[in-house]
Amino acid sequence: MAEDLIHDRTAGIERLLEIMRRLRDPETGCPWDVEQTFATIAPYTIEEAYEVADAIERSDWAELEGELGDLLLQTVYHTAIGEEEGHFSFQSVVQAISDKMVTRHPHVFGDESRDKSAEQQTADWEKIKAAERAGKSQQGTLDGVAIGLPALLRALKLQKRAARVGFDWPSTDEVLDKIIEESRELVEARDRLSQAEIEEEFGDLLFVMANLGRHLGLDPEAALRAANAKFTRRFAGVEAKLAERGKTPAQSDLQEMDALWDQVKEESRES
Repeated sequence: MAEDLIHDRTAGIERLLEIMRRLRDPETGCPWDVEQTFATIAPYTIEEAYEVADAIERSDWAELEGELGDLLLQTVYHTAIGEEEGHFSFQSVVQAISDKMVTRHPHVFGDESRDKSAEQQTADWEKIKAAERAGKSQQGTLDGVAIGLPALLRALKLQKRAARVGFDWPSTDEVLDKIIEESRELVEARDRLSQAEIEEEFGDLLFVMANLGRHLGLDPEAALRAANAKFTRRFAGVEAKLAERGKTPAQSDLQEMDALWDQVKEESRES
């Protein structure tokens, strides 16, 4: 019975699917859950994915277990809505991703040899993906790069796609030259152009910075997350030193906080 399944802690994914069916039941479910749509749930899906990444960044494995469960719930949520609207089901989603993994790994599940480099495997993977895009009438090089990705991540993916067909600078030197050029254009825009034009030039500079990260073999998104974390740690150190003086940041000024910032920065190097 459904009620027994809901309270069976050993029932695995079937239990979670049944819980979602109950939550979404128009007559007996949760009013909030019943009202949700793909569009209203999507922001939570993105948020949960970032919380998974955050737990990994902090090596908090207990937290990661919970966050992975939250992310799994998002998949169950979307598939429940898809099933209600006749688009797909949880089982069809599982079948589709399983088929994709088998197709994309002929060296594991097919007759191809596993005796090849990681670079060759990546190249083969991209050929298979290109064939899949062609089957979906996605003929353009940049077709299929999701618009809803975080802008920095999408910039990286767009640049990687373009590089595969030869549209790329040969070295970091040209990228650094472009950064200098875009920086000058941003300064000029700041002094004499509209806010919209300033924003455009700022976007161009960010786009080239993402490209520099790619050429350096770095993940721009990860690099910026690390920079955010470092800023958070150091500013917390500034606040702590101000507290020792009986102050808050609002009671301080830039000169004092900048000096404390340098102290915190030096102390972090020594530790």
